[in-house]
Amino acid sequence: TTTPTHANKGAHIIERANSNMKFTAAILALAFGSAAAAKGKRANAVDLEGRSIKADSKIGQKLMANARKLENADDEVDFTWVANYSLKFQGCHHVSQWNDEADGEDDVRIQTKRLVRFRLCPTDTCSLEDAGGCDSGYGDYIIDMDLFLQAYWENKQQFEEWNCEYYANNVCDCENANNEEYCEYDCYMDNGLDYCVDNNPYADDEEDKEEFEVDEYLECGEWEIPEERRKGRKLEEEEVQYFIGPYCSDQGGKIFLGVFTDETCTNFADDEDNGLSHTEFYAAMTGESLPYSETTLCGMDCISCLELPENNGDDDDQNQNGDEQDEDNVIEMCEMLYEDSGKCESGLSGVAGYPNENACNYIEGIKIIRKDGTVKVGGASGSKTAAVFIGIFAASFFLLGGYVYYLKTKLDRAKVNLSE
Repeated sequence: TTTPTHANKGAHIIERANSNMKFTAAILALAFGSAAAAKGKRANAVDLEGRSIKADSKIGQKLMANARKLENADDEVDFTWVANYSLKFQGCHHVSQWNDEADGEDDVRIQTKRLVRFRLCPTDTCSLEDAGGCDSGYGDYIIDMDLFLQAYWENKQQFEEWNCEYYANNVCDCENANNEEYCEYDCYMDNGLDYCVDNNPYADDEEDKEEFEVDEYLECGEWEIPEERRKGRKLEEEEVQYFIGPYCSDQGGKIFLGVFTDETCTNFADDEDNGLSHTEFYAAMTGESLPYSETTLCGMDCISCLELPENNGDDDDQNQNGDEQDEDNVIEMCEMLYEDSGKCESGLSGVAGYPNENACNYIEGIKIIRKDGTVKVGGASGSKTAAVFIGIFAASFFLLGGYVYYLKTKLDRAKVNLSE
């Protein structure tokens, strides 16, 4: 059997995206404004591994649709050109800011907000091996991590569903098989499509185990310790709240899930009394490893922003990765991410109707460098203009000091002559 449909999740994604819209606009405006004011300064350089996502997915279209309408609220955004581009994840980084909602003694005052940088590359030149994805004709973008992951994950589910239906309709040919369930299972597993399988028909019936719902923790969400495990904990543990949410790896090239003790997912839930990390604490409480605690949530593919072709037997709601057939031919994921992101489109002159460069100063401070497949964080080079002025100032200071010394020496000699 194929995976269940996810059409009902689209509305939920949009609802959660809208709730984050005000924050995203505020944090990006603050970041970009600060970068413009301090043009001579640069943030720490971040060396990132290559990560890529195609833009023709449902998530991409939704994000593109919400892209930065703050400046031109009454103007329609023309992003039909995006259909010829692919989305590539480049990395993430943290921003610390004051928590305005902190009103209790135990609330976190300085919370961590996380941003994702991605690039739109021409589909025919987007490369998996290249950390940047492409070297020319691209646009760089930055967006709140929660919005990015919601769109990315919805697109992933839509593509997997489309792929399962494609194989069922065009490859597996199980309609006339003696046992359709066994036939489909064998077909999916032989083609590496284990996500299409709900259960193994060859295995004995076992008690259904509650699955970990990744969707619930793409943004910081509350997690409850299983009741049977909670009974063995200290009484005060019952009053502690735990949360699971995404965070950037130290090197900025991957996104993991972690366990936290606050609703902003800032403080890790390390069990210092027992010497356990937050992921080890989760394993001790559940008997299982936390999904995506060592594997990144974002894949490495270039994700095309072009709508997928129709599958035979699909209904209209499932065609085009969940996006309605429209004139732009851009998937929903790319629309959503594009529209709600900060932009640096200096390299899209002649492609985008009105290239947006509002986020260029901020994005310029985040360098993508690949060194032997390792991601490292290093200091960025300073402003050349500032260095020149500092050099001129230093030289002038020493020259002026020398001249003052010369005048003082000459004056002292004059005093000696007068005394004689």
